[in-house]
Amino acid sequence: MVDIKHDRATSLLPLGYRASGILLHVTSLPSQFGIGDLGPQALRWIDALAGAGQSWWQMLPLGPTGLGNSPYDPLSTFAGNLQLISPERLIEDKLLFWEDLGSAEFRDDKVDFAAARNLKSRLIHIAWERFHSAAGDPLRDDYDRFRTEQKHWLDDFALFMAIKESQNGQFFYHWPSELKCREPLAMSQMAASLSQRIEFVRFGQFLFFRQWHQMRDYARQHKVRLMGDMPFFVSHDSAEVWANPSLFLLDQSRQPLVVAGVPPDYFSATGQRWGNPVYDWGAMKEEGYGWWIRRLSALLGLVDGVRLDHFRAFAAAWHIPATAPTAENGDWVVGPAGDFIGAAERSLGGLPFIAEDLGLITEDVRKLRDDFQLPGMRVLQFAFDGDPDNIFLPSYYNENSVAFTGTHDNDTTRGWYQTLNEVGRNSVKDWFGASLSDENITDKMMQAVWDSKSALAIAPMQDILNLDSSGRMNIPGLADGNWDWRYQANALTPRMLESLSERTTLTGRWSQ
Repeated sequence: MVDIKHDRATSLLPLGYRASGILLHVTSLPSQFGIGDLGPQALRWIDALAGAGQSWWQMLPLGPTGLGNSPYDPLSTFAGNLQLISPERLIEDKLLFWEDLGSAEFRDDKVDFAAARNLKSRLIHIAWERFHSAAGDPLRDDYDRFRTEQKHWLDDFALFMAIKESQNGQFFYHWPSELKCREPLAMSQMAASLSQRIEFVRFGQFLFFRQWHQMRDYARQHKVRLMGDMPFFVSHDSAEVWANPSLFLLDQSRQPLVVAGVPPDYFSATGQRWGNPVYDWGAMKEEGYGWWIRRLSALLGLVDGVRLDHFRAFAAAWHIPATAPTAENGDWVVGPAGDFIGAAERSLGGLPFIAEDLGLITEDVRKLRDDFQLPGMRVLQFAFDGDPDNIFLPSYYNENSVAFTGTHDNDTTRGWYQTLNEVGRNSVKDWFGASLSDENITDKMMQAVWDSKSALAIAPMQDILNLDSSGRMNIPGLADGNWDWRYQANALTPRMLESLSERTTLTGRWSQ
């Protein structure tokens, strides 16, 4: 372990800090275009957070999603999801007119990924054409600057996406060998023949980042901080694996030698076989962990803090044989631990992170977290197994932690309680009292989290709305049918915001 003296006064949750926030992915915002985006509704959401005294808006990863629409399996760890681009913002930039939007209607309670993807693609093509006219003149210097500043990832991503389209969307490891393995002559030829498409991909990313920074500036003006999310692993079919194969444990055909996942746990009796390639940490160390640090730095350019998903893999990760159908059989393989975290701290000038320390957490993981003074997570739904020493009971929360009613992987609090067996319900009632009911469980759980010693308290938006299981965002291990929950604008009432404001004030968590 690297011997570094850490000072919580410079961390994400300094001594004496006390605040709260809401977990809501951008796709779950209301909008008339089939998916939440970075437009007017995002600003109204920030207004609502600020008005209720909330300091943080936590969201899921922001990368371009592939099959399954999971934000944790993006086509790039650096790029943004073009489905989050706001048509209204493009109108403000004079790259669209209202009549360009068409008359298609979308359901407002679920994300329609396919329809939204088609619409946004069509609108970005129109914007691209207008950008080449006089309408694009005010943006041209900004675009050129963006291309230069983001070149370290943008060029590879743009070429990757252009080739992927030319190959009918096939996974890159199924491309012809010369493309899959980036043979120089083939890359040069593709860059020339696909130059217009490559430039279009760059332009789409420019629009995403332009709109993101506009939204972030608005959040800063209203003293709302943004919490991002960094998946530990990257997708096999991603620009990063394609462009940096030496940093991953792959064979000559770019197939993983082993894949990532977790052994059987709370969420799945057979574990979770994610299928991501795993890192060659020896190669990473030889290059000074540069790729990983650039990855963290890029996300910190968009948000104020980062939740490090699957933090335990920095200590040791579950390596599953690539041919295994489930995650039941595998090996714990030691990760870079403090050597990497120390390098990141020196390079970034601090560690504005939350460690997602859920699941099978061993002493080495706890030591790594605590040696670097990283706040861990406490999820109240995990507390009621009848064990009086369960660390997820509020009486065990410490100040350097973030308390949640539940996360994006949990059922809603109301849905969770409704599906508990009698033993589980009795355990919850032993803590909260016999007057507990389906109607008031969410209120009781939120109050316990807000009352706790944790420096930061967070509830998913579904709990603010007191939804049942119909509002669940994700069921781990289920490949399809996740990530599409949205809330309707009229569902968030003034009374709900007033209640949140009162709770936040009375527990000393009002926006700082």
